[in-house]
Amino acid sequence: MVEDNDVAIESRSTEEWLLHTQELVPVAVNKAREVKVFSCRWKVIISKLEQIPSCLSDLSSHPCFSKNALCKEQLQAVSRTLIEAIELAVFCVKERYEGKLRMQSDLDALTGKLDLNLRDCMLLIKTGMLGEAFASLAPAVVESDVAATHNNIRELLARLQIGHMEAKHKALDNLVEVMKEDEKNVLSVLGRSNIASLVQLLTATSHRIREKAVTVICSLAESGSCENWLDSEGVLPPLIRLVESGSAVGKEKAAITLQRLSMEAETARAIVGNGGVRTLVELCQTGDSVSQAAAACALKNISAVPEVRQTLAEEGVVRVAINLLNCGMLLGSKEYAAECLQNLTASNENLRRSVVSEGGVRNLLAYLDGPLPQESAVGALRNLVGSVSDETLISMGLLPRLVHVLRSGSSSAQQAATSAICRVCRSTEMKKLVGEVGCIPLLVKMLEAKSNSAREVAAQAIASLMVLSRNRGEVKKDGKSVPNLVQLLDSSPQNTAKKYAVSCLGSLSSSKKCRKLMISYGAIGYLKKLTEMDIPGAKKLHERLERGKLRSLFSKK
Repeated sequence: MVEDNDVAIESRSTEEWLLHTQELVPVAVNKAREVKVFSCRWKVIISKLEQIPSCLSDLSSHPCFSKNALCKEQLQAVSRTLIEAIELAVFCVKERYEGKLRMQSDLDALTGKLDLNLRDCMLLIKTGMLGEAFASLAPAVVESDVAATHNNIRELLARLQIGHMEAKHKALDNLVEVMKEDEKNVLSVLGRSNIASLVQLLTATSHRIREKAVTVICSLAESGSCENWLDSEGVLPPLIRLVESGSAVGKEKAAITLQRLSMEAETARAIVGNGGVRTLVELCQTGDSVSQAAAACALKNISAVPEVRQTLAEEGVVRVAINLLNCGMLLGSKEYAAECLQNLTASNENLRRSVVSEGGVRNLLAYLDGPLPQESAVGALRNLVGSVSDETLISMGLLPRLVHVLRSGSSSAQQAATSAICRVCRSTEMKKLVGEVGCIPLLVKMLEAKSNSAREVAAQAIASLMVLSRNRGEVKKDGKSVPNLVQLLDSSPQNTAKKYAVSCLGSLSSSKKCRKLMISYGAIGYLKKLTEMDIPGAKKLHERLERGKLRSLFSKK
């Protein structure tokens, strides 16, 4: 047996550890060759022992060998493994071991340690880790604080890739603390190999290591600078497994990471392909408030990808999103659910019918009565109104809520509400009711919106409503209607409301007062250009206004 106490261990230099380790290798090989039992296992062990000298040679020839703490620690690890090999060989030669199975297990463990030593040496040599990690520079060299910080972080990241699991666990503890205090510097020195080692730790047997690894990965994902590396290193499957069966902290951090990564359409598709939807659906139903919100947001992000929407529905997303509108623990969960339903109902009639049959319309209307942003809920309702009868929409109180949004909602919510009004004006009865609830003045005001699309949908809604004489009278009474509509006769390609503006003004042109207003606001000049563009109704309206202008001139004479 070789004793490792001939020199004070703490005082050995890196070169002394190299010499000590080199001396142990032939001793270990010779002792191993003397063993007559467990021959197959010892042949494997000998083959690995024989690889160590070349590894040591490569390691010691690196320019940073004597300056790097990692080299010294690696030599210590190899030395401990060699000593263990010598001790086991002695036991086998003398056949002094406690049972055959116990010794077989010990030899298998030794083989694993040798593999780890050889792999770690290769990593230090081949990956550039030695050059990147912290080096104890000569006293004459003065480092800046930033450079010293970067070197310390590089060493810490390097320790995640080498050594046994307990050593990695310690390095991970330190990295978590550093990330809390100095995330910016960690991100500045992070490399792809570091990401790979963190992803590997997500599958460690220790739940504590998995928790800490996913905590770091969550921070990296939220930083917005590592998504491509995380994805390419296969982070999605272990994250999904953590959401399924991790600890509470693990589930939360994994869900938040999936939430962030799912913002990319390609990653969203990959989450679906890896079976992540069902896991996220379950978390929406069973997770704590933060986990639920993160899962709901991830599903919302995924639902933005059209080709996976049917798969989402098959996994129960529709029912879960509708339930979250009522029962979400955080307000954010409800908002994400509304956005998810808006996405799901954007273009798929089957999904629209599914949302309606699950009670989605009623829950969306109830959501509008709360304090949350209204855009997505109104957008979902806009998508759904075509799949619901007029009687049902009236009984549920859709129109008063749309009026409320038009009065006090955000600009995007107002636009969605206007679009919903366009879609419900499919019958004479609905057009009559829309006029009666006070929508027309609000729609006229929408003609002044900043967005081209908002002005277009407002003009379209007004044109549809003006089929009824009573509604035409409401438009006529509004002093802003004619000026606003004339402004929408602009011939520029960006103005997509012009054809509806022509239709509205054509309906108003039977009124002498309105014709005079149109002329005074310059409608004739606009209409001349629109006539050349063959905009429907422009020529007729132009001629009518020209005749009125001539009559006005003659009457003055």
